[in-house]
Amino acid sequence: MARRIKTDKKKRPIAVSVIAAAIVVLFLIRLYQAYDPLIRQQLFRSGINGPLLTGFRLTFLGSTLLTIVIYLVLSIAGIITLIGFLRLRRWSWVLLMAWTGASLVISLVDYFYTRTNYAVMASNVIIAFALNIVDVQRIFGIRRGNGTTL
Repeated sequence: MARRIKTDKKKRPIAVSVIAAAIVVLFLIRLYQAYDPLIRQQLFRSGINGPLLTGFRLTFLGSTLLTIVIYLVLSIAGIITLIGFLRLRRWSWVLLMAWTGASLVISLVDYFYTRTNYAVMASNVIIAFALNIVDVQRIFGIRRGNGTTL
């Protein structure tokens, strides 16, 4: 019978899995936000059949296409961050914390001025709370074992 070899692998706290699930939810929401304008503008059926710019201003079609590209870039960045996060890379924790803070600020501004996406806001709140758990900070090297930050 083979003996198990002990490794120094870091054990993931459950909060890491919760954060990963929230990132997947945000990925799916961003994909929907990229796909929805394509359907509404019937770009699959008719294609791009108008100008994207008038002078130095975007037309409605240009603005729609720019929004789609931004949501696709956010989706891809989210997947890259998710891979780094599941591999327990320090840069992914820092990037996710900055991204979550910026997204929460944008969500709050949207809450007061336009239509709010509550699923994005809820996912960001869950991520923000889970990233600040001491075990999560320790496993990513943000906090030392004695409770001090690096």
